[in-house]
Amino acid sequence: MVEKLFIEALSGSFNMLIKIAMIVIPLMVVLEVAKELRVLEKWAKPLEPVMGFLGMKKEAAFPLLAGLIFGLAYGAGLIIDSAREGILKHKDLVLISIFLVICHSLIEDTLLFVAIGAKATVLIIYRLILALIVTFLVSRLVKFN
Repeated sequence: MVEKLFIEALSGSFNMLIKIAMIVIPLMVVLEVAKELRVLEKWAKPLEPVMGFLGMKKEAAFPLLAGLIFGLAYGAGLIIDSAREGILKHKDLVLISIFLVICHSLIEDTLLFVAIGAKATVLIIYRLILALIVTFLVSRLVKFN
């Protein structure tokens, strides 16, 4: 009985590991190619007006998009670089962080949740809407120095 349960758990875990690897490995390759081709920089340009709506400088578009697509680790690297170079101010950093806490790694996270039965459109839409609303409200209601 216990042996059968253990084998079933091990088998299920292994199958889930294979599903995750089938999503993450190709995605990592695509993301590395996109980084090399500077795709993100091209995509950030049209988002600059949205940054103003969210209370951020237009220069916040690139690091925000990086975190949104590639995840917190890569996005954080760009955010830290922008802060060190003086490109982004305290307010921009806080607002980017708030947005990315709610909605980061949109592609990878969505694919992983879809693999276990979630609806991609529901995840994407609700995460984006919540991030936009909260970031907008914080930008208007909080006093930044």
